[in-house]
Amino acid sequence: MDETVLLVGGGGREHAVGRALADSDATLYACAGNRNPGIARLAEGFETLDTTNPTAVRSYAEDVDATIAVIGPEAPLQAGVADALDDAGVYAFGPQEAQARIETDKAFQRRFMQEHDIPGCPDFETFEDMDAACAYIDEYDGDLVVKPAGLTGGKGVRVMGEQVTAEEAKEYIRTSEYERIVLEERLIGEEFTIQAFVANGQLRVTPAVQDHKRAYEGDEGPNTGGMGAYSDASLELPFMSEAEYSEAVDVLRATVNSLEGYKGILYGQFMLTTDGIKVVEFNARFGDPEAMNTLPVLNTDLLDVLVAAREDESLPKLSFSPRATVCKYAVPDGYPTDPKAGAKVTIDDNDVAQVADEHGNGDALLYYASVDERDDGIYTTTSRSFAVVGVAETITDAEAIADAAIREAGEEGLRVRHDIGKPDIVQQRIDHMAELRGE
Repeated sequence: MDETVLLVGGGGREHAVGRALADSDATLYACAGNRNPGIARLAEGFETLDTTNPTAVRSYAEDVDATIAVIGPEAPLQAGVADALDDAGVYAFGPQEAQARIETDKAFQRRFMQEHDIPGCPDFETFEDMDAACAYIDEYDGDLVVKPAGLTGGKGVRVMGEQVTAEEAKEYIRTSEYERIVLEERLIGEEFTIQAFVANGQLRVTPAVQDHKRAYEGDEGPNTGGMGAYSDASLELPFMSEAEYSEAVDVLRATVNSLEGYKGILYGQFMLTTDGIKVVEFNARFGDPEAMNTLPVLNTDLLDVLVAAREDESLPKLSFSPRATVCKYAVPDGYPTDPKAGAKVTIDDNDVAQVADEHGNGDALLYYASVDERDDGIYTTTSRSFAVVGVAETITDAEAIADAAIREAGEEGLRVRHDIGKPDIVQQRIDHMAELRGE
């Protein structure tokens, strides 16, 4: 049976999904609020629409006779787009609104973990009364993390002892417009992500990835949507053991077992601590940039996974190339606090492929994110612009390819965290965990 797949979303994550599906027998269509030129070149059709409008997405799915939809971003999930597609007979690979609360409502997320005895839940309290939240900070013995309960694009969290003092945290709570917040114990260790394909009560996991959210080199500056990430040639990362990777997978499995009817991607952001694996948060979709690390090394046909999910069959075992990846984002100058749009993007697929050929031991892939395609070229907007992923046998080789390729874009109006994936920053992670363990 021929499959027509509708891809919902227009970022770098969705470009990675689109590229994975372009290698299959699927006929691809896409819709997003922004026209992603990379996705548009892969798809039979691309419709610009509000992806948080379930009626609009469903109508487009019906117009193109979609048989499967893949929902990339979190906002359409929160808006009930998966519900509308499922109701229309278009299988949505993405959780319905109620199940997506595991991401979209952090207060629900923590209470869910507590009620279902999901391992790795930190100390937490939820608040609607901001004065009570400030009093809790005064009474708590230790540093806390302030999290708005709803979606903030990865930019709403404040960490005491790292980003803010206790007084600054209270000021943030009092002056913010958030109606509900979660206060949690600050976790010390190394963060990493594991993404799982979930359907029919089963899960299939991908390699661990470490994201870099801070805007500037050396992990300085404000949080962003993610400046880049890396993965190793094995499932685990250099600072963790196979057993620790398995412990995190056990947390995902326990969560899937308790989330009735969940389908789509379940993304666990974990902290490796001296007390074991702790859950920083769950997301209900692929990570961005983490999808760009894991999908290029996925050997299994992504369409086969989607069809098995829809047909209520056993999900195929996933096979990954034993290669490392390093992803680096180019963002507009001033991002994330005061981004300046309008710089011309002078890099293309041929440029990054040529760099990979010159290195001779890997691949380079270009993924567009938030850009503006005009008659005379592609320009930056105020969000993350594009990413380059290097793929090679080692993290060091993958980093060298990614860095050389993204430098082809020049520095006019752009900024890149060149340190992501470099040997010294990876070694810092290894040394940090060794120090915490007392090794």
